Amino acid sequence: MVRHNNQLPNNLPQLQNLIKRDPESYKEEFVQQYHHYKSTLDVFRLTPDKLNKTLDELVMFLAQVAHCYSDILVTYPQELVDILQTHNTILDSEMRMTFCRALILLRNKGLLEPTALLSLFFQLLRCQDKALRQFLETHIITDIKNVNVKHKNTKVNTALQNFMFTMLKDSNKRAAKMSVDIMIELYKKNVWNDAKTVNVIAMGCLSKITKVMVASLTFFLGTNKEEENSDDSDSDDEPNLKEVVMANKVNKKTKKREKQLKKAKQLFAKMKKKKSKAPQFNFSALHLIHDPQGFAEKLFKQMEKNNDRFEIKLLTLDVISRLIGLHNLFLLNFYPYLQRFLQPHQREVTKLLQFVAQASHELVPPDVLEPVLKTLVNNFVTERNSGDVMAIGLNTVREICSRCPLVMNEDLLRDLVQYKSYKERSVMMAARSLIALFRNTMPDMLHKKDRGRPTEVSVALEPLRYGDVNAKEFVPGAEILLENEQNDDESDNNNSDDEDDWIDVSHSSDEENEDWVTDSEDEEEEDIDSESDDEHEVEDEQSGDVSVRNEKENKKKEEDEDNNEEKNTETSEAAVEQVAKDPALTDEGNCQVTKDQNNQPRKGGKKKRTKLDRKKEKMQRRATFKAEAKQELTAEKKEMAAKISVERLLTDDDFKRIDKALVKQQITHAKRGVKRPLEEDTSRGELVKLGDIENIFKKRKHDKQARLESVKKGQEDREKFGYKDGRQNPLCSKTNREKRKTKAFQMVKHKIRSKVKRSFKDKQIALRNHLIKQRRMK
Repeated sequence: MVRHNNQLPNNLPQLQNLIKRDPESYKEEFVQQYHHYKSTLDVFRLTPDKLNKTLDELVMFLAQVAHCYSDILVTYPQELVDILQTHNTILDSEMRMTFCRALILLRNKGLLEPTALLSLFFQLLRCQDKALRQFLETHIITDIKNVNVKHKNTKVNTALQNFMFTMLKDSNKRAAKMSVDIMIELYKKNVWNDAKTVNVIAMGCLSKITKVMVASLTFFLGTNKEEENSDDSDSDDEPNLKEVVMANKVNKKTKKREKQLKKAKQLFAKMKKKKSKAPQFNFSALHLIHDPQGFAEKLFKQMEKNNDRFEIKLLTLDVISRLIGLHNLFLLNFYPYLQRFLQPHQREVTKLLQFVAQASHELVPPDVLEPVLKTLVNNFVTERNSGDVMAIGLNTVREICSRCPLVMNEDLLRDLVQYKSYKERSVMMAARSLIALFRNTMPDMLHKKDRGRPTEVSVALEPLRYGDVNAKEFVPGAEILLENEQNDDESDNNNSDDEDDWIDVSHSSDEENEDWVTDSEDEEEEDIDSESDDEHEVEDEQSGDVSVRNEKENKKKEEDEDNNEEKNTETSEAAVEQVAKDPALTDEGNCQVTKDQNNQPRKGGKKKRTKLDRKKEKMQRRATFKAEAKQELTAEKKEMAAKISVERLLTDDDFKRIDKALVKQQITHAKRGVKRPLEEDTSRGELVKLGDIENIFKKRKHDKQARLESVKKGQEDREKFGYKDGRQNPLCSKTNREKRKTKAFQMVKHKIRSKVKRSFKDKQIALRNHLIKQRRMK
């Protein structure tokens, strides 16, 4: 059949549509266009730097219908790849973009392997064409994401990651920067979130190209959660769904209100979906670095060697400090380097203080951190600075000591604690937070009045030692389950239905609680002997051992002996005084004194030393006994907890009971009501929040609306301000002076002017004008 007026050879879009519908019927036309493409391509190769519109259309036409004649177009994808590899730098920008689009179409139709295409596109990132680079970056990310949708394609990923590693070392800055950006984006999209990708990006931190280095460092610092929260909070300013729906019902129907309603519904659906979604936790990339110690050393060496801008140094210091804190690294030169920047006038000083706290951990030798701490205290915590500067310094000291408590010495701590009564509230609260920290870690370093009422947790604290690891072999607090079962059995026997919200874990009686709870703070400074006796009695009640009772009886005997000796001494001294007053009794007195002295030791000093020695020995015995009783009680608790942890499978209810018991131990013997318990996880966080250092307790300024509300609240139940009508009879008439106040100003202005006294200058001017007027009239 001969086609008359055939316009298909010149109308490629129409031919493309027909071929997709029926490839076999239009195969002849396609072959004709394919031959035309071949001849046009040969002509183009002679001048590849010029735009060829015909070839541009033919390339896109063949790419659209390539899946229909895949046997004919076997070599077509490779021809386009060869052209781009050979002439990519000299090609016209439109022709180069057309070839890339055609290859992407072939890749989407499955006619091209992803490895070959992506490797080519990574090479094209060197081109000086910003639009092309952005287009290729988007496609590379999307293509790699699609390759790993169903499962991780390890073969493709490995090949591309190796190619990325070579691209980072490329001399072309744009290509290296684009490669880093692609890897970072793939990591954020959870496509390439393995350790190999992280370590390839880590090599970018050591790059000589500044943009690559900054992008890699920023990746390891991660996104700021506070900024994300602020972005999410912006949606709160949007109109409420109920208000918009009601406004749309009542008010006039307009396009603007319809758009508002549609937007509000979308926001409501988004928030609802967000609440129902399970929380996602972003695992820090710093944990996946293979050699964190070597990486930190290289970064620090590079920072000292290079003369980069201050902002870049801050990024590097931040990454190094996070590495040191997370992996407990030893980089001893890092602390003296930061020490010279610790000045109140230093730019971004709060971030530098944050880096010092982040780089502190238990394994840092206290001798290394001690100079930094002293510099910090000397430069910040002094009264010549403002209250905010002092508060920031104390907050930093607290953060450092929370991670490395052994760096603080007793004298310095007691000096800093004195700021608890400072006139500035911010300094006072910072000092009190330092006291609260050491109450729960090393209370013995504080003064007795600052230790607070001892609790079961604080009493059981063991002294910290450098390098000591507190590893648990059991579930802490599990012994409460045994006691709870015993209490349940007793309650069943007594047929008592009462239940207590708190689980009783205290081993002491009611008398013990009465001994500890006081009404005033003055009882905290009781005598050492009486306090030790009380604690001794409490521990006797807790242990219930026979040896304890024997020890108490021996102590009572010793005390009785001491009292008898004191009485004898007082009797002998009284006899001597009586003899001295009455000479007649001298002989008898001498005899009596001689007898008493024969019974008593001859040297008074020896007697005093013996009494002091006995007192010291008694105190030592009490301290030793307390320590032994404490060890026995702790060992007994550990044994019970270990037994339960091994023999039982703990349920969720058991863990809830354990948590309640641990919280109650932290607030037992609370002085005034129930104190706020500590957080369950008392261990330090991985990173230091900048807000913890900049946390200044101060009464913030109110905004305008809050001030107006407070003003209106103060005006309530108050007499009306202004003129008060003092008439006894409200119906009687007013004076002319009172009536004048209600008149319009135009009615009384002439009277007001007459009463105004003129100044001396005005009188001079008026006299001069009057004289001039009289002179003219003459």
